Amino acid sequence: MSATLLAIGHIVLALVGAPLLLGIINRTKAVFAGRRGQPVLQPYFDILKLMRKGAVYSSTTTWIFRAGPAVTLAAVLTGLCIVPFAGAKPLLAFQGDLILIAYLLALSRLMTVLAAIDTGSSFEGMGASRELTFSMLAEPALFVGLLALARVTHSLSLDGILYKTGVTGWSIGAPALVAAALFVVFLTENARLPIDDPDTHLELTMIHEVMVLDHGGPDLGLVQCGSALKLWLLGILIVGVASPNLADASLWLREGFAVAGLAALAVLVGIVESFMARMRLMKVPQLLIGAGALSVLAAILVLG
Repeated sequence: MSATLLAIGHIVLALVGAPLLLGIINRTKAVFAGRRGQPVLQPYFDILKLMRKGAVYSSTTTWIFRAGPAVTLAAVLTGLCIVPFAGAKPLLAFQGDLILIAYLLALSRLMTVLAAIDTGSSFEGMGASRELTFSMLAEPALFVGLLALARVTHSLSLDGILYKTGVTGWSIGAPALVAAALFVVFLTENARLPIDDPDTHLELTMIHEVMVLDHGGPDLGLVQCGSALKLWLLGILIVGVASPNLADASLWLREGFAVAGLAALAVLVGIVESFMARMRLMKVPQLLIGAGALSVLAAILVLG
């Protein structure tokens, strides 16, 4: 199989498999709560139901509100073209693409925020303000962590970083610190506990959910697709950082390791959400600054 066809196959796999991660998280939480819970495939049913509905738009909104979900989804899809899966060549790879992935995540967040502000609702503006504050604190952890790994692997491309740290990288501990920092960023970007609660309906504590309250029908379906794909995208980053060097392993072993890693990460998120309550909003910046400190420590280790 050519590298291009394999990369396209990985993007199709992400489109098909991303909602399953949400199903695994929900099922894990149900098991720990002693409930039967919803089917693992429930996120697929929700998205299909939304796609069959019609869209309703407020007369106070502009084209920004309508473009928000589509641009957000497009930014995440572009990110999937850059991040390698299972150590295979991504569809796009060049020196410096680790910076582009951060900007694509920022673009998806920006369009969600602009769409929320475009409604003119002070309630959604409150959620947008919180989203920007927390993302501003999460970005240094992502940037510094990836740059530390770039120092280890001598590459500024994600293709040369992920699945390439190997024993040498682990021996100095930097990848472990970066993986821990990325896990906090993962929870923040995907609005998971203890940072945010995707199931909450308590108005004063909502962050991401409050920004998409006015979306409905296919637009809300696109929002949910984008959220699931972002979960998959950031999950690939963590699995790739925590993975040993699999350059010499067979294709099926690398594919199986990546898929199992994503499933294990979803179970871990479900366990975390089962045992941890949501943090007070004033405590979240401290957690994100701590994640940034882990990335800085990793950078010091590789520079020493």
